[in-house]
Amino acid sequence: MSRLNDNPGNRPARQADSDSTDFTFAPATREKAKARLAIMGVSGSGKTWTGLRLTNGLSRRFAVIDTERGAASKYAGINGVTFDTLQLHNYHPQNLISALAAAANAGYEAVLVDSLTHFWSGTEGTLAQVDRAAKSFGGNTFGGWKEGTPLQNAMIDALLSYPGHLVATMRSHTEWSLQTNAKGKKEPVRLGLRPEQRRGVEYEFDVVAQMDTDNTFSVIKSRCPDLHALVLERPDGADIAKTMLAWLDDGATGIDPATYVDRATADDVTFEELGALRQEVDSRGLQSTPFLDPANGTATTLGEYIRARGLALKNATEGSQP
Repeated sequence: MSRLNDNPGNRPARQADSDSTDFTFAPATREKAKARLAIMGVSGSGKTWTGLRLTNGLSRRFAVIDTERGAASKYAGINGVTFDTLQLHNYHPQNLISALAAAANAGYEAVLVDSLTHFWSGTEGTLAQVDRAAKSFGGNTFGGWKEGTPLQNAMIDALLSYPGHLVATMRSHTEWSLQTNAKGKKEPVRLGLRPEQRRGVEYEFDVVAQMDTDNTFSVIKSRCPDLHALVLERPDGADIAKTMLAWLDDGATGIDPATYVDRATADDVTFEELGALRQEVDSRGLQSTPFLDPANGTATTLGEYIRARGLALKNATEGSQP
């Protein structure tokens, strides 16, 4: 006998809130997509320059969200790489969401975040938010993570939902290992084994590469077949971008998230239309797309904007009824 429906204590079974979710399956189709790539490595491994060349290869017009005290700008103009930059000194997760929303509003086709590590362990980053929240719970770390986890998740969702190509660098935790060199002698080698970010964050990207102090670029995860297990010494990021674009552009034309933004912000949109739009946006995983609220210029996400505008229209309609 199946026990799937057993309910100890005869308590009412709790039902999932699925009223607004469409569970209809449809044939899978391959659509053109945007790059989601991460480069991790120890200091001096070449992450910033490789990231700049790669992002420039994805789009000639791109922006850099710089947390490395202007490190990226030191490469401006080299090999024709030009870009706009925004330097941040406070790394609250919401600030990255706001920066991405501003970049989307400005129409940048690609963004490089150099580096994502600061939004984890830097000034006012996720760990700082957790520590602050823990103090309000009497030093209870679990209580701190109750506040910090939603901030971190919202930031990663906005990052991966950017309506253009997205490249992020991350510092690696540094460890030393004794290895045999070319002369047969043991020497200490600095290794970066995992990124300084939330554990497992690298798996959120389509392509993840590790760089070492010899500037060797090793792909450790790739959904792009031509980049699988690729190892390059002193890589040319532009060539890597060319390979990625060939893979990303191999598919049917997808829907530009800007189309949904236009529909959501239309002056004559109705409550019913917003409801249908929200279902469509959710089904395509675009609810976390960052953009600036046209009414006040503050950073928001597509899903949150649709929800708030729908609620405002509903309240206005109910308030006008006798």
